[in-house]
Amino acid sequence: MEWQDTGIVLAARRHGEGHAIVDALTPGRGRTRGYVRGATSRRLRGVLEPGNEVALTWRARLEQHLGAFQVELVRARAGPLLGDPAKLATLSAACTLLTLTLPEGEAHAGAFGALRAVLDLLAGLEVAPEAMAAALVRLELGLLGDLGYGLDLSRCAATGTTADLVYVSPRTGRAVSRKAGRPYRDKLLPLPGFLLGSQAGPVTAETAGAGLRLTGFFLERLVLHPADRTLPDARGRLAALLAAKVGSDAATDGGDDASARTE
Repeated sequence: MEWQDTGIVLAARRHGEGHAIVDALTPGRGRTRGYVRGATSRRLRGVLEPGNEVALTWRARLEQHLGAFQVELVRARAGPLLGDPAKLATLSAACTLLTLTLPEGEAHAGAFGALRAVLDLLAGLEVAPEAMAAALVRLELGLLGDLGYGLDLSRCAATGTTADLVYVSPRTGRAVSRKAGRPYRDKLLPLPGFLLGSQAGPVTAETAGAGLRLTGFFLERLVLHPADRTLPDARGRLAALLAAKVGSDAATDGGDDASARTE
């Protein structure tokens, strides 16, 4: 049996002497695995980096077997990101999360498109960490939906209103308005405004961090913990970069306020 498709490398794990088992995400076949001979050779060493777009040929005697991949580089995505911790953390978090959560052999065109959108964003010369985190959050929201755990952020679960949605119920994954959620706000998750579609607010380091906490909560509770897995470490590094930026911005604003008071 043989098929060909384009794909994005998600992970490559060494197998034996100089070979590897590669996870790749394709638009038509979802996450798929293949054995790559000579993975550490000079020709393939830089090809199998997570995030790279490749042309794949898969061959096996039977569909349920671990097939062999023939891999050709289409677009090098990983190399240009070296030296940018936020970009590398975003790339690693996205690829690792998809490897951990997507079932093998099921088509998830939405996940493929979302990953490509993240990669396109990371290819920009000047990209703020909060923009990277927001793109990752959108990918994770789509992933939750693909896996059957989609959040309903369209209207308030209690009143049905579509206005002033600022919370999410950790129990149901549905949005809650400010007024309806006020008595329970300590038990609700913040809903960052940039996720509200036509009513979307700005993406800041603070709202992007809130978005990571929101999707992270549901990914852990519904998808990862039941399989005895955890969120990628790279995701925590991105969240830490955002938290540092929030602290830096707060310190700067405080200094400006103090200067204004002394003038």
